[in-house]
Amino acid sequence: MARVSRVSPHQARPYVRLVYFFARRQLGGLTGRRTDRMIEPLEVYAHVPRLLMGYGRLEQTSAKLHGVSKRLQALALLKAATMTHCEYCIDIGSQVGRRWGLSNEELLALPSYRSSDLFNDVEKLVLDYAVGMSKTPVGVPDSLVTSLREHFNEAQLVELTHLIALENLRGRFNGALGIGSAGFSDGMVCATPTETDA
Repeated sequence: MARVSRVSPHQARPYVRLVYFFARRQLGGLTGRRTDRMIEPLEVYAHVPRLLMGYGRLEQTSAKLHGVSKRLQALALLKAATMTHCEYCIDIGSQVGRRWGLSNEELLALPSYRSSDLFNDVEKLVLDYAVGMSKTPVGVPDSLVTSLREHFNEAQLVELTHLIALENLRGRFNGALGIGSAGFSDGMVCATPTETDA
């Protein structure tokens, strides 16, 4: 249960209600599911409407990025979510990951991705990057960036870095305020949080 109240549509300003409407529609399309708590992070952000608006624009812009394949995005985002132990992020990330081409076996193999034959070398580099970026302090060695540059141009590397950083923002915000699973993956396989990677 969230540690701060949700701003209900009845309490929200008219433009915040509009944000809620479009967020529900976008998340419903992204996940193929609608749940009662699907926009809970936004309902918490709504305590500071100007911050909600800025955050919403960041999310909208980020959702339109296409320099990195959806599969790689899904792997990076979900791995970052498992590193921050964000229940909401893991829940939605597992459902989006399935829709973007990840199998249930791959979701379950994320904790041991290094030794798994389900992921190719580029995917393992992306997962390494998500792990390194999600540590405190950040643990991204030059050698990893050099290896990534063999497969991604600078714009793609910036995009990938941004997406992983954004997932860390989501995870740390949701975790600190107690925002849990919203039910996107109810009845289905879900990735599991990780401490270390093999």
